[in-house]
Amino acid sequence: MKLVRVGAAAVNQTPLDWAGNLRRILRAVEIARADKVSVLCLPELCLTGYGCEDAFFSTDVTRRAIESLRQVAAASAGMIISAGLPLRYRNSLLNGTAMLANGEILGFVAKRNLAGDGIHYEPRWFKPWRDTGSNTIELAWTAAGEEEYPVGNLLFEFGDVRVGYEICEDAWVADRPGTALAADAVDVILNPSASHFAFGKLAVRERLVVEGSRAFAATYVYANLLGNEAGRIIYDGGALIASGGRLVAQGPRFSLDEVVVTAATIDIDATRTIQTRTASFEPNLGHPTHRVIEAKFQFPDVEPHLNAPKPAAWESAGHLKEEEFTRALTLGLFDYMRKSRSQGFVVSLSGGADSTAVACLVRLMVQRAVNELGFEETHRRLDYIKDVATLGSADALTARLLTTAYQATRNSGEVTRNAAAVVAEAIHSQHLELNVEALHSGYVNLISEALGRPLDWSTDNLALQNIQARTRGPSVWLLANLRNALLVSTSNRSEAAVGYATMDGDTCGGLSPIAGIDKNFLRRWLVWLEKQGPESLGAIAAVSVVNDQQPTAELRPAAMMQTDEADLMPYDVLDAVERAAIRDKLAPREILRVLRGEFPRYDARQLAAWIERFFRLWCRNQWKRERYAPSFHVDDENLDPKSWCRFPILSGGYEAELAELRAEV
Repeated sequence: MKLVRVGAAAVNQTPLDWAGNLRRILRAVEIARADKVSVLCLPELCLTGYGCEDAFFSTDVTRRAIESLRQVAAASAGMIISAGLPLRYRNSLLNGTAMLANGEILGFVAKRNLAGDGIHYEPRWFKPWRDTGSNTIELAWTAAGEEEYPVGNLLFEFGDVRVGYEICEDAWVADRPGTALAADAVDVILNPSASHFAFGKLAVRERLVVEGSRAFAATYVYANLLGNEAGRIIYDGGALIASGGRLVAQGPRFSLDEVVVTAATIDIDATRTIQTRTASFEPNLGHPTHRVIEAKFQFPDVEPHLNAPKPAAWESAGHLKEEEFTRALTLGLFDYMRKSRSQGFVVSLSGGADSTAVACLVRLMVQRAVNELGFEETHRRLDYIKDVATLGSADALTARLLTTAYQATRNSGEVTRNAAAVVAEAIHSQHLELNVEALHSGYVNLISEALGRPLDWSTDNLALQNIQARTRGPSVWLLANLRNALLVSTSNRSEAAVGYATMDGDTCGGLSPIAGIDKNFLRRWLVWLEKQGPESLGAIAAVSVVNDQQPTAELRPAAMMQTDEADLMPYDVLDAVERAAIRDKLAPREILRVLRGEFPRYDARQLAAWIERFFRLWCRNQWKRERYAPSFHVDDENLDPKSWCRFPILSGGYEAELAELRAEV
């Protein structure tokens, strides 16, 4: 047996936070050293942060990254450490990883396959490494001098243990670099990643890691970023270690800790034996494909360890999507608040599903912080808030961080006012009731006088609805400014698809956390929150007052019986049309065929009418989606034009396609 202890770190970094990023990396090294880890893999671009965007082009950024790397190298005595950073080489920028050991930098490996789809734009900044050889790179440490190190297709040999790389996207392509690594007899493959969270993605990620370890007969160490790093993207952490086709260690996901290290003791001889007895394995018996960098390193003796993955209880509780949604958004909100140094949140609480969900998520964020971090660490993370250290309960902390406001006009009803009050009391927000009817009437009268005619529902329906929503904006903006807090917009993805939102009304806010979530799921999540709730946090039974209602914008007189689905279409149909049109890129006539099978209770003419309504509203309202506040990416079926779904603001409006649809029915 040749036993080696390996580790993967998940760290919560922030772009361009040089001191903070370095502190967290050194903390990961400290934790790993205490756990007797010899080989530690840190995430992709962890020294700078993954989300630096066009700041990557700055020569100062790459210079500072090298300065940070030098300090990590100094901390690597008795350890092998991999750390990611951007590298300048031959007038190109590379997405690189440095191998450090015993206080020295041994060389750099650059990413071969850049992520350029979905939310990723790596080809905008980086060049892929194509050369099968290796070269040297000059790195300026200080004004006093320069150092040269190898960069390229490198393997690192520590005694007789060979270590190689697949960097994030490298593992997701058909022609994985791991095939060549296996032929060159690599024992350990490190994968430093920045892999964003999305529903259903964990299962794919696990398959890549476990299958990589089986197919390449090696130990596979996968590290990932953690938290809301740069605003939109949430990283779930979840480090993975597999050996010989078996998952041996699994780190926690969505942790509020800034640093999490997952370790396992693996047997190098065991994976070598797998290669030996595999008939299809054909090693390079001559010169290796990769250049091998040899380094002196003495692996310490370690005791055999019973490795077993330990997923959290909530991951097998039967409501995985609801649990993931809760943890992803509470982590996203917590990081967004503290990294922006905001002193809390303001929510316009209408008594409906969307605003209730957002307010409850803030409450759950506070509960998670108190439960998982404790008051002392929560206070430390929020130490920029003057009086936070005096708050010794989750209820008091919620009241300090969350302000909710119900804003009534003449068309508001007692049902929604009561629902908002009941929910606010249950979640312990500071709740205000504001009557904005005078403001609303003032605007209507102002324009009526200017036009010389009264405004009327029969002729001015949409304008009269929108002015109510817009009248509510200034009040909550004022509250947010007074509290130095984030005003949170409450629009959801289904509404974004068809523009069923009032710009500068219910879209007011600096953050739109649920804009990537469809209404159907949000309603299902609220029912689950009422009856069961997340593991260790429990239910919020008071949301029953919201779940018992039909969703309504409540902008028309009560006698008009306004509901969202009457204005649009049933939400399950809307979501099905959106997926078919936007995700699957089907034409209107093709969507009708899909929907006739999925919704046989509706006749073809009704389905066609809804499809046409969707396409017309979709095309007409792209400008609204362009103006939404930043939203959290939690679903790889997103509509955010800044991170996932690009569409022209002006278009032909599918006129020919809709004519074909009408002809079909």
